[in-house]
Amino acid sequence: MAKSRFNEGPGPSQRQLRVAELIRRRLSDVLNQGMVHDPDLNRFSITVGEVSCSPDLKVATAYVLPLGGTGSDEALEALRRNKQEIRRAVNKGLSLKFSPELRFVVDDTFDRMDNTRAMFADEKVRRDLD
Repeated sequence: MAKSRFNEGPGPSQRQLRVAELIRRRLSDVLNQGMVHDPDLNRFSITVGEVSCSPDLKVATAYVLPLGGTGSDEALEALRRNKQEIRRAVNKGLSLKFSPELRFVVDDTFDRMDNTRAMFADEKVRRDLD
């Protein structure tokens, strides 16, 4: 079973959170400004919802989703194909001792929110809550 990012023990340190947010902002800028020279990647408008870092800050996992949610497999493939160029561009804007390895995963937060809304809209659940 795959690990969920929402139930992983005690949680990330303040340093992990700070570095992850710096990477998220810089990665968003790199993708939105088209700093990667790949027409397949640049045709997508990609949202970076969250970045989580490993405790040693050597691996950063970016949870991404193309605008509208369509074409996520193609966008993920383009990101993975260009991850070295993206890594260099992200690292240019940061002052970290090590440039973390970037991993890309489709962000399913919005799907889970829709499922939760549908569950709460169910008549049986509404009756139990009242």
